Amino acid sequence: MPGNGLWRTKSVEQSIADTDEPGSRLRRNLSAWDLTVFGVAVVIGAGIFTLTARTAGDLAGPSVSLSFVLAAIACALAALCYAEFASTVPVAGSAYTFSYATFGELLAWIIGWDLVLEFAVGSAAVATGWSEYLQTVLGYLFGGGVKTTVAVGGLTVNWGALVLIAALTVLLAVGTKLSARVSMVITGIKVAIVLFVIFFGLTFVKAANYHPYIPPGETGGSASTGVDQTVFSWLAGGANSAFGVFGLLAGASLVFFAFIGFDVVATTAEETRDPKRAVPRGILGSLAIVTVLYVAVSLVVTGMVKYTELATGNGEAKTLATAFALNGSDWAANVVSVGALAGLTTVVMVLMLGQIRVLFAMSRDGLLPRGLSRTGEHGTPVRATILVGGLVAAAATFFPASKLAEMVNVGTLFAFVLVSGGVMVLRRTHPDLPRAFRVPALPVIGVAAILACLWLMLNLTILTWLRFFVWMVIGVVVYFAYGRRHSLLGLRGASSPPVQGAAPKATSP
Repeated sequence: MPGNGLWRTKSVEQSIADTDEPGSRLRRNLSAWDLTVFGVAVVIGAGIFTLTARTAGDLAGPSVSLSFVLAAIACALAALCYAEFASTVPVAGSAYTFSYATFGELLAWIIGWDLVLEFAVGSAAVATGWSEYLQTVLGYLFGGGVKTTVAVGGLTVNWGALVLIAALTVLLAVGTKLSARVSMVITGIKVAIVLFVIFFGLTFVKAANYHPYIPPGETGGSASTGVDQTVFSWLAGGANSAFGVFGLLAGASLVFFAFIGFDVVATTAEETRDPKRAVPRGILGSLAIVTVLYVAVSLVVTGMVKYTELATGNGEAKTLATAFALNGSDWAANVVSVGALAGLTTVVMVLMLGQIRVLFAMSRDGLLPRGLSRTGEHGTPVRATILVGGLVAAAATFFPASKLAEMVNVGTLFAFVLVSGGVMVLRRTHPDLPRAFRVPALPVIGVAAILACLWLMLNLTILTWLRFFVWMVIGVVVYFAYGRRHSLLGLRGASSPPVQGAAPKATSP
């Protein structure tokens, strides 16, 4: 029966009313500019500093620029749906909250569990990368031999990542506005570095390096047979997914990771002064800025050196700095490394912010322990912040998170599919809700967003899908063991969402 059991939905009216619940009220002090900075801060980071060179060398060649365009199109379609949802339901939790209002509790839990994968694992992986860049920068300053990892017994401890996570946890607990100000300063630095890469890198560009733009398919690189092959190339009977058309498409699915994070803006809707206008502007503005920068950087880097020189042979990582080093400009490579260090700092911070807000929303609904939704004197969920900081620190300090990070893309794309479908459902079930932003040409845009995301999902590896399936099974077990029995909606005897124009139906605890 609709509204009951696993498919019970939390009405939009109830979601908005919960934002004023004493003891778990978030402070509204963010502007559209703050949100745009958050979006740019999290998106310009690991993707542009590391994925561009690696994807060109291993999968797509010079056509990596086209891979970025394809990924950006999928993100833009989903971003339009996020913008309408966030302007209509300005509540913390992003895709989790949106799914709870449209598809029901079970799918909301699954997407919330999915966002744990995106934000927590993503921030742990990026923190590990940050530590590697810190080691490089310390080497420049104090000479070789400086390590950000130490062996303790048989365990490798990444103290660099631990220091970063600890500092960011304190910053996020003190207040989101302060985090936004710190993010603004660091984001300005790394945008300047990206512009430096583009304009100074142009002086090294050679037209011959762009030929062939789409290299012929071949076995090698990071590509792939068996479970390391993409699902699409396996279904299409391709021998592997390196270079050629399969490589171009696999590259698009990989560099999609570079765009992950713009949806974090939607998780801060409840802390925004004018969410109905500021959130759509923050989402679309940040995505537009980074797309232009990404395509420009990928064109410059693949023009600076032959793509074959960017392949990750012998496990050696290739980055933007590599392109300058290969052109004999070591000082420029050093500048880029320092910029990457600053860039990755804000990526980790905003990913942690997104994870905290999703955890906050789920605990406020009772699907996780309610104590995590309590806010402190600074108007932030301190307990949730400490918990997320501890989990991310443990993962980044003791585990090589690179393999788990490959799962982030499939989880995020799945979230995009649900949001794109949910906005169409909400248009039908709640046509009279005020919408400061409306997706144009719906349902055409919504359907196109779903198809684009599913297409990118098909171009992820079989192994990634297997890992994602295992993670989802664990999530379902946790839901039935705890979430379903403690759900406030279930304890209140939830019914279908109220009829339009009527006041929310009173419920008893």
